[in-house]
Amino acid sequence: MIAWLVVLLISLQQPPALPRVVFETELGTFEVELEAVKAPVTVANFLWYVDAGAYNDGMFHRTVRPGTESREDYPIQVIQASRARGKAGQPPIPLERTSVTGVKHLAGTLSMARAAAPDSASSDFFVCVTDTPELDFGGRRNPDGQGFAAFGRVVSGMDVIKKIQAAPINDAATGRARESLVPPIKILKAYRK
Repeated sequence: MIAWLVVLLISLQQPPALPRVVFETELGTFEVELEAVKAPVTVANFLWYVDAGAYNDGMFHRTVRPGTESREDYPIQVIQASRARGKAGQPPIPLERTSVTGVKHLAGTLSMARAAAPDSASSDFFVCVTDTPELDFGGRRNPDGQGFAAFGRVVSGMDVIKKIQAAPINDAATGRARESLVPPIKILKAYRK
């Protein structure tokens, strides 16, 4: 009886397993773990797109790396993806700031892309290739200083992330257009593990 009670108490103290998502791309497979407790709104939104199949046939379309960086004042290294064209979306979500969640933009961090307004993220996301504190709350990459919603991390396949980052770009382009992958790297499938 006491042993059963000890097992029960220990199991109640265990945090719930964090959800994981697998991405199969043209250049290989990687897996992410999502911070569902620390960034619940962002994770729920992201999983809605995963479960709806919206990232299947989506693409990594942007790489920011030395030589493509359109803003050299506060450099970053990321790859950015979007859902498949024609797939339904949801309204934008509120920004879960890194100052609240504690999830920082380190190498392998998964984060939501957004427009100029803080509460404008919907389905586009990016993966940090290096530590990128300028994307955290108070960082200077975005003029409003609100940062981006970091909500997960790559747990396997960082080599695939680096392959995507190194893929060809339009060398003739200038500015932000130089960050476009040509051709984009296709996401074959994204699903919960």
